[in-house]
Amino acid sequence: MDTAGAGIEEHGSEQRLAEFYNRRAASRWDHPLAPRRVEQRERFIALLKSEGRHNVLEIGSGMGLDGLQFVRAGIHYIGVDLSEEHVRHASSKGLDVSVASARQLPFADGTFPAVWTMSTLLHIPATDIDSVLRELVRVTAPGGPIAVGLWSGEDDEVLNPEDDVEPRRFFSRRSDATVRQVFGRHGAIEDFVTWPEGAGEESGPGAGNWTQHYQFLILRTLA
Repeated sequence: MDTAGAGIEEHGSEQRLAEFYNRRAASRWDHPLAPRRVEQRERFIALLKSEGRHNVLEIGSGMGLDGLQFVRAGIHYIGVDLSEEHVRHASSKGLDVSVASARQLPFADGTFPAVWTMSTLLHIPATDIDSVLRELVRVTAPGGPIAVGLWSGEDDEVLNPEDDVEPRRFFSRRSDATVRQVFGRHGAIEDFVTWPEGAGEESGPGAGNWTQHYQFLILRTLA
């Protein structure tokens, strides 16, 4: 990677990302979930129940919005997040959440029947995404589903222009074709749906400066 690219990755390191979300969480701000996101979560919960999967790991728990819904649906939930403030807020709601990195998860092989991670892996640069996906597959039971949500792009790596206070967030914005190619190296893509960016709760990062849509997929690990 060239020097400029390396600088962007450093700017978007896990420590700096945690600093950003710690600051945001301290203000108790949280982006409301778009209706299509909620719909996909409910579909995923229905899938888990139909397959007799009663445990899920969330990578990037945030303030616990999805975690609470998994618990209310009768799914045993464990979450991890880089942000200590996210973990504090989610734990205060009774959720089992701890600070950990997707690059090195503190769980044994095959621990979880399913994994859920929304708008989190887009912070992983192209140089690291395969190793992170291997780690997610490692902790997932053979044949288990991994649900992933991302914001699309033109295979560019940028800092979010809407973040007006340092550190700004790093985004690796992947095209649909790249997502299929990268994730397909780690299992079978069982479901892949997209929907356009809208306004308000349907809006994504970039403050309107990016052309993008939401990508949702289910990666099935090898049995």
